[in-house]
Amino acid sequence: MNIMMHKGYLAKIDYSDEDALFTGRLAGIDDVIGFHGQSVSELRAAMAVAVEDYLTTCKKLGRKPQKTYSGKFLVRIEPAVHARAAIAAQAEGKSLNAWIGEAIIYKQSAVA
Repeated sequence: MNIMMHKGYLAKIDYSDEDALFTGRLAGIDDVIGFHGQSVSELRAAMAVAVEDYLTTCKKLGRKPQKTYSGKFLVRIEPAVHARAAIAAQAEGKSLNAWIGEAIIYKQSAVA
């Protein structure tokens, strides 16, 4: 998965070989904000315009723009899994947060 960022907003990027076009969609907000470009530079510019338009539209409508990811989330897991993760983190000399962050990055790289 490819990701692009502008002003803290993240977008999932895809490529259509059939259309020879990069497409992007803002992630983590309920509103559907899409953009496209034929090159990476066009795509970056289109994302900037899309984010600015989203922020301007929210202001005109008197509503707060949705926030992007904060970097914090709650995960509910079985106590035994929690214990094994905590022990593994401690064995590596890491905090549980750092260990889980690395595990997520590892899993993402396996999917990409």
